[in-house]
Amino acid sequence: MFLTGYSSIFEAFSEGLKLADVGPKDYVIMCHDDIDILTKESFFNQNIDSLLEKSDTGFIGVAGTRLLTENAVWWESMGYGSQSAVMGFVSHGTLEKNHTTFYGPNGQAVVLDGLFLCAKGSTLNQIKISKPKMFIGGWDFYDLFYTTQAHLKGLKNYVVPIHILHKSLGDTNGKDSWYLNREAYRDAFGKHLPLFVK
Repeated sequence: MFLTGYSSIFEAFSEGLKLADVGPKDYVIMCHDDIDILTKESFFNQNIDSLLEKSDTGFIGVAGTRLLTENAVWWESMGYGSQSAVMGFVSHGTLEKNHTTFYGPNGQAVVLDGLFLCAKGSTLNQIKISKPKMFIGGWDFYDLFYTTQAHLKGLKNYVVPIHILHKSLGDTNGKDSWYLNREAYRDAFGKHLPLFVK
């Protein structure tokens, strides 16, 4: 279902879960409206099913990191060669003209990018989905807020090889709300940072 006209992504996701009457065993995909999924349907379903059938899976995504430092920027270790903790890949642009960013290998992550998130209803029922009072902006850091909660509850988040074409670059320049929400996130979860896959 497409949800438009909401004051924040938190409100849209919260309302969407209510409207869909999501049960504990239901699979839920929360994603941006400007993406195309390029992966073949059978392979897509295999990636999702193989992980969500496990009781300790939290979220599945297409990009994230095995290490989140006190800086709270999931992609900050990109480009550090073999020491890079970032994971996954995403294409940006149009079908006719695009480029792909390869972050790193797939596997277990601590946090995921919100471009594409998938979880069971049972996971979503364990965490806070609505906008936390500490966040000023309504459109940033929801992804880290959700996936951090799952990680701290002992659930495992994963990056999987699902090919996504994103029609936006996701630029943070000029977005004061991104920086404000990052500080709020750091205030809320700072005692747990750094987060890393054990």
